[in-house]
This record gives sequence, C-alpha cells and structure tokens, in this order.
Amino acid sequence: MDWVVRVEHLRKQYGKTVAVADVSFSVGNGSCFGLLGPNGAGKSTTMKILAGIVRPDGGQAEVFGLDAARRGADARRNVGYVPQEITLYDKLSAEDNLRFFGGVYGLRGAVLERRIRDVLETTGLSDRANSLVGGFSGGMKRRINIAAALLHQPKLLILDEPTVGIDPQSRNHIFGMIRALQQEGVTIIYSTHYMEEVEALCDHVAIVDQGRVIAAGSLQEVLLEHGRMTVYVEVDDFHPSQIAGVQHHTREGIGWRLETADAVGTMHHVLRWAEEHRAQVHALALERPSLESVFLALTGTSLRD
Repeated sequence: MDWVVRVEHLRKQYGKTVAVADVSFSVGNGSCFGLLGPNGAGKSTTMKILAGIVRPDGGQAEVFGLDAARRGADARRNVGYVPQEITLYDKLSAEDNLRFFGGVYGLRGAVLERRIRDVLETTGLSDRANSLVGGFSGGMKRRINIAAALLHQPKLLILDEPTVGIDPQSRNHIFGMIRALQQEGVTIIYSTHYMEEVEALCDHVAIVDQGRVIAAGSLQEVLLEHGRMTVYVEVDDFHPSQIAGVQHHTREGIGWRLETADAVGTMHHVLRWAEEHRAQVHALALERPSLESVFLALTGTSLRD
C-alpha cells in the first residue's frame, strides 16, 4: 500500500499540558481514515500538525513523503484542512469568502473563478453564491467551510468534526461529497464524535486517548479485536438470568441484548429454553460489535469536559 501520511511518535506540549504524548499511525492512499478520541485526546492538534499549522515538539509527521514541520508550505499544496471552528466572514458573500481563501492557496484570475463555481456546485450552494454567509444555516456554513478547503484540489482532505450541529440533509450531502472525493482518489482523514458516521464512511481507524493511540487498524480489525458479538433476543416471558453463560445484558425496547463469550451457543440455549417453556420467539439475531461499544470499552464511560 502507498502511504500518504506517516506519523511516528508525535509529541506536542502547550506549557505543562501534553496535548499529544506519543502518536503513531499511517494512512494509505485513497483511504478514508477515522481519527477518534474523547475531548482533549489530541486529535485536533495532530490534524493541525499534519496540515502544517502547528509544529510538533517531537516525533515526525510526513505528508506525501514531506516533513510537515520542515516543509510545511510544500506539504500544504496537497492538503485541504477543514477546522472544527467555522472560519468564514459573515459580512462577505459565499463567493467573496471563497475568493479570499482561494487567494490564500495562491489561486488567481480565471482559474480561481472556475474553481469557485466548481466547489459551490459540489457543496450544493450555487444558488447562494451572492448571499451573505451571516444569513446561512449551520449546515450551509459547514459546507462552505469544506468548499474553501477544496478550492486547490487537494489530494489529502482533513476534516475535523465537519457535521457538528447541522441538519440531516446537510449531513447526507457531506457524506455524498466524501464518498465522491474518495472515488476520485482523494485521501481523507475524518474526525468526529459520531461513531455511526465513521462506520458509514471509514475503512481504517485510530482511537486516541490521553495523547496516545490505543487501537488502530482496519475498521473490521478494530471491531473484532476489541469488541464482541452480541445476541438480540425477543422472547415471551424471557429474562437473561435464565440462560447460562450470559456475561452482561441490557434491556433494549421489548427485547434484550446479551453479551457472551459464545454468541452462537447462547442462541442455541435461548431456542432450547423457548422450546421447553413453549414461549414464542419474536426475534433472535447475532449482531457484530458497534464502534461505539468498542470506543466506550477502550476510553471509558466517564464524562470528558
């Protein structure tokens, strides 16, 4: 596999606060890579280092074979960075915002105007080109924020929480954009707190906690290594305590979700119990672990503020 990003033993400290303690991972060409972690885990700092905005205190971050610290200007030519905070000028139109950011990327004249038309169409905002951004909804601002990062046709797109506080239609449109960009060969690093988004979009993930990578690999590898299969049961007059081998159970609607070391064996036990008690089985399903359950198992359930 060709590597677009290589991060080795990355470290960054602000005063006495260690934002990134020891982070290592690689992102393959054409991958959609999920970078996950609780608040304060070091995700945003890591992405800013890759974008050449922040210099690390130690370790190395390479983008397209270029050191992001020593050759940041060269690396940035191929990188589009979308920060978590919306960075737009409310008193300028969508077009004028894009003209400003296009100029930052070194685009001028007819090339810039063509790219503005292209990214407005891509983000579904061509009809609002001349409208002031201050009147846009949260979802529209997020899409213009992404449009600005696409102006110079980057080969690597870094997205930090791109769907925070937006409507389902805008989220769906952003998902479509990401899939289309990936099909065009763009490599994507995607950070979010919405685990279902990562499962829908990403093929590889790294989970960061307290400035260190605690799990990494393909999405399937991480789920299988750190999660466990569960059994969903809807049976009349049933309680999980009636089945041996159930390690943990939670009520879910009118059914139960059972965690066990032997999911298939547990399903056989449930069917046998139902037959012996002449109970009606309404649902019995084997379900793979969710990324959310794996994330909480690795990082804990206590609040991170």
